[in-house]
Amino acid sequence: MTPPAQPRDRLRVALQKSGRLGEPARELLASCGLTWRESRDKLFCYGESLPVDLLLVRDDDIPGLIADGVCDLGIVGRNVLVEHGLEREASGRPARLTEWRQLGWGACRLDVAIEEDDEWTGPQQLEGLRIATSYPRTLARWLAEQGVDAQPVLLNGSVEIAPRLGQADVVCDLVSTGGTLRANQLKPVTTILHSEAVIAGPSDTLDDGRQEIADLLMRRLDGALQLKESRLLLLRSDRRVLPDVLGLLPAGHAPTVLQVDGRDEVSIQVLVHGPVSWAKLEGLKHAGASNLLVLPVEGMLA
Repeated sequence: MTPPAQPRDRLRVALQKSGRLGEPARELLASCGLTWRESRDKLFCYGESLPVDLLLVRDDDIPGLIADGVCDLGIVGRNVLVEHGLEREASGRPARLTEWRQLGWGACRLDVAIEEDDEWTGPQQLEGLRIATSYPRTLARWLAEQGVDAQPVLLNGSVEIAPRLGQADVVCDLVSTGGTLRANQLKPVTTILHSEAVIAGPSDTLDDGRQEIADLLMRRLDGALQLKESRLLLLRSDRRVLPDVLGLLPAGHAPTVLQVDGRDEVSIQVLVHGPVSWAKLEGLKHAGASNLLVLPVEGMLA
């Protein structure tokens, strides 16, 4: 009989100890005002500014640690989260975890790829073929949705060379730039899952007071993510062309328009969401704006 879990008054977050999501995840949490004291082996970080501790583990272990209650939250790729959930369901265990937030970075795709010289006519072309992949459950779900009977072949590495080794006919693998596929004379033909870094958490509400800490962390994360994409745009405009200039401003908060002393000119400032392109600045300049300046935003309190 499994002993009851001990009450906890601290939040435990699982992150990659190595890999492309690990360092950006720590930077994101640090931007929320979190600081830690690391253990000697650098696998556990004790939260000092907030009762939020970090556990640094293998990427594939993060969903299971959340589902089993060892960790409360985790930052992981959606591809890993989806595959783990399907694996638990297939074994008759409840998934008990879900995606709390998408983070907007670490983007990649789970694509089916075929030989470069082959023509792609649609999913039915995969009927009866062997498909090498590290995500057999996700692939099997997609095949079932397409009504295709094909055989996923589990490979945990070197998926791209499986056709050349005779292990599979086509592959289903993660793609970011597509360079690895091209190097192996393969081309992506259809996407079965769009992935990015996400915050994963339990499907149910946390107890022992941890939900309050989690809610606080989510509010800070939401603010940090919005701030990361925000820019302050400053410019001037003659009053005669002000309507045209205002109509070209990027999407964001309502602009502040101030009269410039002694001149028939106004100063405009606006907080915009996302980058401000050179094309946008040139369009504003052509409409009559001047002294255009784009500044990063390091802190914001509404």
